[in-house]
Amino acid sequence: MGQERLIEVRKPTRWAVDISAILNTVHGPNHFPISVAEVALDLSKHWFPDDPLSLVKGDNLPGFDGALFRAPSGKKGWGIFYNNAIPSKGRINFTLAHEFGHYLIHRLAFPNGVRCSQHDFVGWNSEYKHIENEANTFAAYLLMPFDDYRRQINASVVVTFDMLSECAERYEVSLVAATLRWLAYTEQRAVLVVSRDGFILWARSSKSALKSRYYFKTSGRAIPVPDLSIAAHPDSVADARLGLNHPAGIWFPEPCQEMSIVSENYDFTLSLIQLPSSSGYHSFDADDGEEDFETLADKIERIHGL
Repeated sequence: MGQERLIEVRKPTRWAVDISAILNTVHGPNHFPISVAEVALDLSKHWFPDDPLSLVKGDNLPGFDGALFRAPSGKKGWGIFYNNAIPSKGRINFTLAHEFGHYLIHRLAFPNGVRCSQHDFVGWNSEYKHIENEANTFAAYLLMPFDDYRRQINASVVVTFDMLSECAERYEVSLVAATLRWLAYTEQRAVLVVSRDGFILWARSSKSALKSRYYFKTSGRAIPVPDLSIAAHPDSVADARLGLNHPAGIWFPEPCQEMSIVSENYDFTLSLIQLPSSSGYHSFDADDGEEDFETLADKIERIHGL
């Protein structure tokens, strides 16, 4: 299969799974965190020797998290740049994986490269949104493969922020990214809420929570956090990180546990709400309610930093 055809037909998940298989063979299954720069430079030279990645570096990129640029005229290949003002190693690592995804999937369609900004995603046109979704999907699958993640946290267990933080450290991603990935496979009913100044910026529900109709659709809406929630008073609740049990009617019509952390770097409060297991799910199509996962993932990664 030629290079162009390969890029056209291979999905982001397939690219990530294939690279994970190589890393498992070369380094064994415990190869985390992944050195994205090393992997990207090495594999691109083997797979695309006439059009490789030749540079990965931090630079002054005000307003941008990262970028994929074609080499200057007269030189072959591409370069990945990340904003060296980003304070989070996890966010930088995800940005590198995201830009590597653009290289693998989009460089033929965007021969002048791609710049990835922190602009609100609602302002993106559909084409840009689509390729950002694909790059984010690739990065999540590459950095946090489900098979390894499930070995760290079983799908049936209730989590703590300490457990999720250990996974974030293992994969060198942000706590937000690690929590999102856990939500994608957990059997627990759980909702991640990111808020600022008493209003929900965005939220993400597990599949089980969606079946109970527990979600927040924030697009175009200003939804306040409940007055009696930790999210409303994150600095005044002792042990907010460890969690507080709420009676029915605070977040949802049944009791729940809420854990919260304030991110000083990014000025938001991260709240994870977990509900008791239930077999009484409503029949519900997830696509009818919550914004789709990749769109929300975009929002997190672009605005709040992975």
